[in-house]
Amino acid sequence: QVQLVESGGGLVQPGGSLRLSCAASGSIFSINTMGWYRQAPGKERELVARITRGGSTNYADSVKGRFTISRDNRKNTVYLQMNSLKPEDTAVYYCNQNVGGASGWGDYWGQGTQVTVSS
Repeated sequence: QVQLVESGGGLVQPGGSLRLSCAASGSIFSINTMGWYRQAPGKERELVARITRGGSTNYADSVKGRFTISRDNRKNTVYLQMNSLKPEDTAVYYCNQNVGGASGWGDYWGQGTQVTVSS
Protein backbone atom coordinates (compact mmCIF):
# COMPACT_ATOMS: atom_id res chain seq x y z
CA GLN A 1 0.00 0.00 0.00
CA VAL A 2 1.30 3.44 -0.99
CA GLN A 3 0.31 6.64 0.79
CA LEU A 4 1.01 10.26 -0.09
CA VAL A 5 1.06 12.86 2.67
CA GLU A 6 1.01 16.55 1.83
CA SER A 7 1.99 19.51 3.95
CA GLY A 8 2.66 23.21 3.66
CA GLY A 9 -0.64 24.82 2.74
CA GLY A 10 -2.13 27.79 4.51
CA LEU A 11 -3.20 31.41 4.32
CA VAL A 12 -0.86 33.92 2.72
CA GLN A 13 -1.15 37.51 1.52
CA PRO A 14 -0.90 38.38 -2.17
CA GLY A 15 2.74 38.49 -3.20
CA GLY A 16 3.71 36.01 -0.53
CA SER A 17 5.24 32.54 -0.77
CA LEU A 18 4.46 29.00 0.32
CA ARG A 19 6.21 25.68 -0.10
CA LEU A 20 4.22 22.47 -0.46
CA SER A 21 5.66 19.02 0.18
CA CYS A 22 4.33 15.56 -0.66
CA ALA A 23 6.02 12.44 0.64
CA ALA A 24 5.23 8.92 -0.53
CA SER A 25 5.55 5.96 1.82
CA GLY A 26 4.94 2.23 1.64
CA SER A 27 6.25 -0.54 -0.55
CA ILE A 28 7.90 1.55 -3.29
CA PHE A 29 10.38 0.34 -5.89
CA SER A 30 10.44 3.41 -8.11
CA ILE A 31 8.55 6.61 -8.89
CA ASN A 32 8.16 8.05 -12.36
CA THR A 33 6.35 11.34 -12.83
CA MET A 34 5.40 13.49 -9.85
CA GLY A 35 3.02 16.39 -10.15
CA TRP A 36 0.86 18.99 -8.49
CA TYR A 37 -2.73 19.73 -9.42
CA ARG A 38 -5.22 22.19 -8.00
CA GLN A 39 -8.96 22.60 -7.84
CA ALA A 40 -10.70 25.87 -7.08
CA PRO A 41 -14.37 25.98 -6.00
CA GLY A 42 -16.64 25.37 -8.96
CA LYS A 43 -13.76 24.55 -11.30
CA GLU A 44 -12.18 21.45 -12.76
CA ARG A 45 -8.98 20.04 -11.32
CA GLU A 46 -6.05 21.35 -13.37
CA LEU A 47 -2.38 20.53 -13.74
CA VAL A 48 -0.07 23.02 -12.06
CA ALA A 49 3.35 21.44 -12.60
CA ARG A 50 4.91 18.08 -13.33
CA ILE A 51 8.42 16.63 -13.07
CA THR A 52 9.83 13.41 -14.51
CA ARG A 53 12.25 11.13 -12.74
CA GLY A 54 15.01 12.64 -14.83
CA GLY A 55 14.08 16.17 -13.79
CA SER A 56 12.24 17.46 -16.86
CA THR A 57 9.48 19.85 -15.89
CA ASN A 58 6.42 21.48 -17.34
CA TYR A 59 4.14 24.14 -15.90
CA ALA A 60 0.72 25.61 -16.46
CA ASP A 61 1.04 28.95 -18.23
CA SER A 62 -0.61 30.69 -15.27
CA VAL A 63 2.23 29.75 -12.89
CA LYS A 64 5.30 29.92 -15.13
CA GLY A 65 7.99 32.09 -13.61
CA ARG A 66 6.35 32.02 -10.17
CA PHE A 67 6.20 28.35 -9.17
CA THR A 68 9.02 25.81 -9.12
CA ILE A 69 8.59 22.04 -8.83
CA SER A 70 11.41 19.85 -7.57
CA ARG A 71 11.88 16.34 -6.21
CA ASP A 72 14.10 14.34 -3.89
CA ASN A 73 14.17 10.76 -5.16
CA ARG A 74 15.89 9.50 -2.00
CA LYS A 75 12.98 10.78 0.09
CA ASN A 76 10.22 9.97 -2.45
CA THR A 77 9.16 13.59 -2.04
CA VAL A 78 7.99 16.27 -4.44
CA TYR A 79 7.97 19.98 -3.62
CA LEU A 80 6.21 23.02 -5.02
CA GLN A 81 7.74 26.39 -4.25
CA MET A 82 5.12 29.06 -4.88
CA ASN A 83 6.22 32.70 -5.07
CA SER A 84 4.39 35.91 -5.96
CA LEU A 85 1.11 34.30 -5.04
CA LYS A 86 -2.11 35.77 -6.39
CA PRO A 87 -5.70 35.47 -5.17
CA GLU A 88 -6.46 33.33 -8.22
CA ASP A 89 -3.99 30.74 -6.93
CA THR A 90 -6.45 29.96 -4.13
CA ALA A 91 -7.41 26.29 -4.39
CA VAL A 92 -6.97 22.86 -2.88
CA TYR A 93 -3.64 21.52 -4.10
CA TYR A 94 -3.19 17.79 -4.70
CA CYS A 95 0.00 15.91 -5.39
CA ASN A 96 0.11 12.94 -7.73
CA GLN A 97 2.82 10.33 -8.08
CA ASN A 98 3.17 7.43 -10.52
CA VAL A 99 4.55 4.74 -8.24
CA GLY A 100 5.92 1.29 -8.89
CA GLY A 101 5.27 -0.87 -5.86
CA ALA A 102 4.69 -4.45 -4.78
CA SER A 103 1.39 -4.61 -6.70
CA GLY A 104 2.70 -2.96 -9.85
CA TRP A 105 2.45 0.60 -11.16
CA GLY A 106 -0.30 2.99 -10.19
CA ASP A 107 -1.22 6.66 -9.84
CA TYR A 108 -1.62 7.84 -6.27
CA TRP A 109 -3.05 11.07 -4.89
CA GLY A 110 -2.47 13.06 -1.75
CA GLN A 111 -5.29 14.15 0.51
CA GLY A 112 -5.14 17.76 -0.66
CA THR A 113 -3.95 20.88 1.11
CA GLN A 114 -5.74 24.23 1.09
CA VAL A 115 -3.91 27.29 -0.20
CA THR A 116 -5.66 30.60 0.34
CA VAL A 117 -4.25 33.86 -0.99
CA SER A 118 -6.02 36.82 0.54
CA SER A 119 -5.34 40.12 2.22
